[in-house]
Amino acid sequence: MKTSNAIKNSLEKEDIKLTLRELNIAEYHAWDLLVKNFQHSCFMQTCSWADFKEIEGYKSFRYGLFAKSQLIGGCIYYLYPHSNKANLLIAPGGPILPENLPEEGIELLLNKAKELVQKLGAIALRIEPLWQSKPDYLKNFVRAPADLLPSESLLIDLRPDASQILAAMKPKGRYNIRLSQRYGVKIEFSSDSQTIPLFYNLFWETVQRQKFFGEPYGFFINLCQTLFASDMAEIGLAHWQGEIIAAILVVYCGNIATYLYGGRSLAHPKVMANYSLHWDAMQRAKMRGCQFYDFYGFTHDPNHSYAKFSQFKSQFGGKPITTIGAHDYFFYDQLADTLISLFQNLAGGSK
Repeated sequence: MKTSNAIKNSLEKEDIKLTLRELNIAEYHAWDLLVKNFQHSCFMQTCSWADFKEIEGYKSFRYGLFAKSQLIGGCIYYLYPHSNKANLLIAPGGPILPENLPEEGIELLLNKAKELVQKLGAIALRIEPLWQSKPDYLKNFVRAPADLLPSESLLIDLRPDASQILAAMKPKGRYNIRLSQRYGVKIEFSSDSQTIPLFYNLFWETVQRQKFFGEPYGFFINLCQTLFASDMAEIGLAHWQGEIIAAILVVYCGNIATYLYGGRSLAHPKVMANYSLHWDAMQRAKMRGCQFYDFYGFTHDPNHSYAKFSQFKSQFGGKPITTIGAHDYFFYDQLADTLISLFQNLAGGSK
């Protein structure tokens, strides 16, 4: 597959007309390679993630942008059908636009989205590309009231050697990693489905303790089994004296490893198991060719629900990143039809 620079150079040599069509199954591998090589890659735009979301009840629509026969961009749209018909067509982590033809690409994708929302009873397209600035060609998109992905995150650069990564951490982070190692905390990473209940026990314990929303066990069965099969995820477990006291789920996509979920026991806090667990996850990601470890959700706001987690994450150093967040494009004809239908249903119910 050509790199993005090679694609850009080839498009500059002649006037290429973009076309959009639904991907066929034989093209899924090429699409995933494109996503993983994209500068702002996101695992939620892979076919494996789309397969998982379909198991969860979503509909997925996989479209590619082509220059002649070459796949150079596109988008996977998702929709979860709600009975009230006020549905959203969403594209978390998307779209993927060719660097040299972004306006043409977004126009084709918007036209396709309009066809889909008319057919599916949706009112808007919500996109969330992982860009740090909003381009002019998104001027008709408005900031969404809720994000699909955390718009703030913390990236650890894995490209330096281990000693340099450690040196870039806060002193407490380095100290706790070494303390955990001295205590003899053992770390194990696996894509064996038998680790899912071990992970979930600690995840759910943490959910109940911290009083935040937690996905059910079946969600993780579907998620892990789908991503394990495509070598996109692993569960990491921290053992001490025969007891599992911390667990994380890491997702791999292109040059980024993302810490997606985690949990820990309150037992044996002195051994700092979470520190050695994330440090080993970074080393493992680096060996897999990842250049960044994404802590997925970070804030400097002391009143934010992420505040405690962010304080822990900040001990590893890293660079805070803020993306443009989710943006909506409303299809007003469809919105008007939906509102009329909802009002009619309400009026009928009040008789």
